[in-house]
Amino acid sequence: MRSSGRRLLAAVVGGALLLTGCWGGDDKSSARPAESTPGLAGKSAPHQPVPRGKGSKVDDDFNGDGARDLVLDALAHRGQGDDPGIGIVYGRRGGLAPGARQLLTAHANGARTKGQLPAAFESEASCDLNEDGFTDLVVSTDPPYDGQGRPPVPLQLLFGSPTGLTGKAVKLQVPARARLGNDWADQPVCGDFDGDGAHDLVLHASGAHLTYLRGPFTRKGAPRAAGKPITAPGNDLATGAPATDVNDDGYDDLLVREEARASKGSLVLGGPKGPTRTGVLFPASTDVAFGTFGRAKDMDAALAAPGGIALRYDVPGTARAKIGVRNASVYAGDLDGDGRSELVVGGGGPGEVWVYRGRASGLAANATATLVPSRGRDGTVQVLKVADFDGDRRADVVVRTAWGQGRDRVEVYPGRAGAEGPVSRKPGVTFSTAGFK
Repeated sequence: MRSSGRRLLAAVVGGALLLTGCWGGDDKSSARPAESTPGLAGKSAPHQPVPRGKGSKVDDDFNGDGARDLVLDALAHRGQGDDPGIGIVYGRRGGLAPGARQLLTAHANGARTKGQLPAAFESEASCDLNEDGFTDLVVSTDPPYDGQGRPPVPLQLLFGSPTGLTGKAVKLQVPARARLGNDWADQPVCGDFDGDGAHDLVLHASGAHLTYLRGPFTRKGAPRAAGKPITAPGNDLATGAPATDVNDDGYDDLLVREEARASKGSLVLGGPKGPTRTGVLFPASTDVAFGTFGRAKDMDAALAAPGGIALRYDVPGTARAKIGVRNASVYAGDLDGDGRSELVVGGGGPGEVWVYRGRASGLAANATATLVPSRGRDGTVQVLKVADFDGDRRADVVVRTAWGQGRDRVEVYPGRAGAEGPVSRKPGVTFSTAGFK
C-alpha cells in the first residue's frame, strides 16, 4: 500500500507461535487426523459449505457459529497476480475445516474509489465492530492518489454474517477532525479502549498522534464518535495488531513501535476517554510479546533485540532476565491451559523455534523444546496464528511452510496439557492454501 512507509506493531497476549514437536514418548493428544494429504504440498480438502451461525462472542468468528475462523493473507498461487486475495478457513466444533474456505478479492469484495477497484486487498484487523455477534474484517487497500494533499482512507470493512464474510466492503469513514497532516489513515488496531463494551479502532494519524474512532460502527462504516487526534509518546508512531489489557484495569491498551528496525516502544493506556494515557516506555527492540509467563494474572513482557531477549516480569518492572537468542521473533500463548503463557522464540536456527515454558517462578531457564515444522528446513516457515481453534481452552499453533509460488503447507498443532509438552507433535489439521481459487 502506498502509505507513509512507517509500520508499527502492537504487541499482544496470545501472539502467534511457531513449532514442531521434539518431545520423547508417545503422543497421547486427541488431535484429529490431518484433513489433507500431509506429505504433498499443494493438496487441498474438497470444498464444503460454510457452517451457518446465529452469532457468538468468540473472536474471529465471522459466521457466528461459536467456532474460531482463520484469516490467511499469504496464499500459494499461480497466475493470480501479486495479490491473490485473502483466504478464510471457517471453523467447526473440534477445529478448523479446510474444506469450508473462502477467497476474498478486490474484484469480488472491494469497494471502488473514484470508479476504481483497489489494487491491494490485505487483512489488517478483526473484531465485531457493529455488535451484531459476527466478527468483521478490516482490510487495507490501495486507493488512487496523486500525491497531492491528504490521501483517501485506505481501509475498508467487510461485515460478518450467518454465512460469513460476503458481499462488498464499505469504506471506513474517518471524519476530517480526527485526522492530522497528510499521512495515510492506516495501521488499524481493534480494542475496547474506553471500557464501554463496544469495539473501537485506533489508526495512525501523523507523527506522534493517533486517530481514535469510538464504536460501535454503522453498516456504512461510520464510528459512533471521533474527536481530534490524540498525542502518543514518541515520534512518527503508528499502530498495527490487536490490543490487550496489560494492566488489568478493564481498558484495552496498545503498544506502538516502529517495525522496520530496532526501536523504542511506548505503551498507550486505555481509560474512560480512550487511549489517552502514557504507560511504560520500553527500550529499543525488534519485537515484543506480552504474556503471563510467571504468576497468574501478572502481565510480563519479552523484548527481542539484536543482542538477545530481555524479560520484564510484572510490567512495568525492570529487566530481570535475558535469553541469549539474537535477532529473534517472540510470541506468547497459553498452550497447556495452566493459566501461564509459554514464550516461543523464532530465529534460533534455520527453521527452528524454541519454546520456554511458563512457571510460577517465571520462564524455564532453558528451552523446553526445539521445534522444527515438517520439512521446515527446506522452505520458508511462517507463524500464522496462535489461538484456541478446537474449543479446549488451550491455544493451538498454526504454521505455514512455503516452497515458492503454488506450493505450501499449513499445519495446525493442538495445545495439550501434561508433562509431555504444551503442544502435540503431530498436526491435527493440514492443508494447502493453493486451494483458494
